[in-house]
Amino acid sequence: MSGVGQSTLVIVLPGLSTTVQDFGRLGWQRFGVPVSGALDRVALTAANIVVGNGSGEAGLECLYQGCEVEIAGESARLAVAGAGASIEVRDGDGGGARLVPSLESVTVQRGQRVRVKMAGPSISAYLAVEGGFAIAPVLGSKSTFVRAALGGFAGRALRAGDALGLVAEVALEREERRLEGVGLEPASVLRIVPGPQDDHFVDGTLERIAAEAYTVRAASDRMGLRLAGAKLAHKIGADIVSDGIAPGAIQVPGDGWPIIMLADRQTTGGYTKIATVASADLPALGRVGPGAVLRFEIVDVEAAEAAARALAAEIAAWPGRLVPAGGGDWRYRLYEANLISGVTDGTACSGAGVSRS
Repeated sequence: MSGVGQSTLVIVLPGLSTTVQDFGRLGWQRFGVPVSGALDRVALTAANIVVGNGSGEAGLECLYQGCEVEIAGESARLAVAGAGASIEVRDGDGGGARLVPSLESVTVQRGQRVRVKMAGPSISAYLAVEGGFAIAPVLGSKSTFVRAALGGFAGRALRAGDALGLVAEVALEREERRLEGVGLEPASVLRIVPGPQDDHFVDGTLERIAAEAYTVRAASDRMGLRLAGAKLAHKIGADIVSDGIAPGAIQVPGDGWPIIMLADRQTTGGYTKIATVASADLPALGRVGPGAVLRFEIVDVEAAEAAARALAAEIAAWPGRLVPAGGGDWRYRLYEANLISGVTDGTACSGAGVSRS
């Protein structure tokens, strides 16, 4: 909650599911508390880098539909991250609208409204604000775990009229920035490491899961991604003595259809787990929705660890890719906005009357 005179973001339209999320509450699973946190840590990190925050600062996670907020303070700097996402900034009376693309910062003034627009292909987008939200952590995290009404803003998805306090009273005086060369596309092929209970399935099951395509079911949520496709057969049955559930664990209940465990997964479970998704591929899973088609590629632990190191190195290089907003190659910007099919650089031409068109 905000204090007297504190700058806030006021929720005007909450969207279908907008919650406060950071990297989750680590260290409490032994007490039965899920980690929770952002489905897509990579996108949240990217948005935070653009506004100048630490990578794990809490932001707003918008699922399926964006939110709309109003600035109740002198000014605030915002950025959104998500494939197909953008933010529309307009005055309180609806005038002066302008569109800011994903991974570009913008400073908004008192009374202006910001709408997160999601045009696909990702079902998630992350809105970061410079300085972060003035929300008290619960068990070391500002993340929202709705099932237990834990953390975030009142332990629930945001509603119209909610006012989220901001740490920064005013946006810092500096130029706006854009993060270039960052891909945030949804997953299509997932690397998986066999086990821990792959021996509980009939011979050839691992080969089958690698050969088949699976479709994301509508029953999926932040707890798990439910898949439809070739059913996986157990040798005896689906039940085991409950053990720990790692992020990306692929549970296979009695119906034979896999479930990939995500951010709000339970801490223990009693179904067999045929494999685990490599950690480097988990963020892209937070971008896929019902109807998406996924395939699996079997890798060993060493390959999964190498992928994790490569992703970490990629993210570590992102601050060096920040450029002034509006900078960089103008052709790239036009192509991204899908405004043109081809361009000619008139500055490279010596003849009169040649223009960019």
